[in-house]
Amino acid sequence: MGDSGKLEATVDRLLNEEKQMRLAENVAGTRKAATEILQLCFEAKDWKLLNEQILNLSKKRGQLKQAVQSMVQQAMQYIDQTPDIETRIELIKTLNNVSAGKIYVEIERARLTKKLAKIKEEQGQIAEAADLMQEVAVETFGAMAKTEKIAFILEQVRLCLDRQDFVRAQILSRKINPRVFDADTKKDKKKPKEGDNMIEEAPADIPTLLELKRIYYELMIRYYTHNNEYLEICRSYKAIYDIPSVKETPEQWIPVLRKICWFLVLAPHDPMQSSLLNATLEDKNLSEIPDFKMLLKQVVTMEVIQWTSLWNKYKDEFEKEKSMVGGSLGDKAGEDLKLRIIEHNILVVSKYYARITLKRLAELLCLSIEEAEKHLSEMVVSKALIAKIDRPSGIVCFQIAKDSNEILNSWAGNLEKLLDLVEKSCHQIHKETMVHKAALRP
Repeated sequence: MGDSGKLEATVDRLLNEEKQMRLAENVAGTRKAATEILQLCFEAKDWKLLNEQILNLSKKRGQLKQAVQSMVQQAMQYIDQTPDIETRIELIKTLNNVSAGKIYVEIERARLTKKLAKIKEEQGQIAEAADLMQEVAVETFGAMAKTEKIAFILEQVRLCLDRQDFVRAQILSRKINPRVFDADTKKDKKKPKEGDNMIEEAPADIPTLLELKRIYYELMIRYYTHNNEYLEICRSYKAIYDIPSVKETPEQWIPVLRKICWFLVLAPHDPMQSSLLNATLEDKNLSEIPDFKMLLKQVVTMEVIQWTSLWNKYKDEFEKEKSMVGGSLGDKAGEDLKLRIIEHNILVVSKYYARITLKRLAELLCLSIEEAEKHLSEMVVSKALIAKIDRPSGIVCFQIAKDSNEILNSWAGNLEKLLDLVEKSCHQIHKETMVHKAALRP
């Protein structure tokens, strides 16, 4: 009781001192008195009184911004030293109430929310943790360090993915421009001009920009895997592969390069996929994994691929991916791989044939006539190629239907070529005749 009485007496004395300083608008004195009150409550381990004094001091008439900021910053240091989880949550909630709507403690509020969300997540309340994090829009905070902003948004995205909220995860991920990761951090920072907002240094536990780049693309891989967007997954792995720390050690880049190769083969054929495929084939590191180099060469080469022989060769490598970085290639990856090989074979056939019977096409694709027709129809619908099927006669025509103008233009072009050839022939005949006549003269 004696200690309690002494604490209350000391707090009352400091409160009077704080009032005098506050009314005199003495910033340093008010800040000192307010922080001393909190320090006394902390040293006495009176957490209830600490919460009361934080609320009481923050609501004082004409309370100075600097004093509130110092109080919040000091009380945040006590969070990790609380005796139990309930006390910790209570202190965080008190500080959140104090900092609500105050722009000068917005960074502290964001950090407090992150801590509270982490506690909720540890308790298994992922939905609540995600909702808490989404309340804070850190992209509007001018004074927060760039890396801390990115780390906060990435945490929001991760929690949304954990609760299977893929739509909101995509919306949040768009707040980060991927170009920000390629910014040169070595450049000298410009000295802030007078009147500019001072940007705070990021806490020590915030990862570097390159570490954040890896986290960002790993989260994007999780998002794209949900919709089986193979080309986007491949591009995300390519971005991870280009990180200097990954390229330095073969243990890190070999599993990533394997994933790039697999997803390139799994991605539907389009200009972006073709460009990435050729760029990957030129990578010197690909020679370290010759089987995958051979796989990509097979896909690039305009020749029919036998599915059974390819699957027998690469089945073990395909299964091995489950135990490597990034895990398995997806639930539908096996089916999609077969589908891509069929599509590749149809494209090859369309390059070499103008017309072909459905029966022969099915033989080349190692499929039944019905399956061959189904896959061909799907490719035509997706505009991957142009073809027409004459079902009664069972003939597929890969030629593009031309309108009357195109036919006339091609005739005109052909006639021009023919006249050029006739003119050249006449010139050669005339030349030969002249040479022959010259030779006959005595």
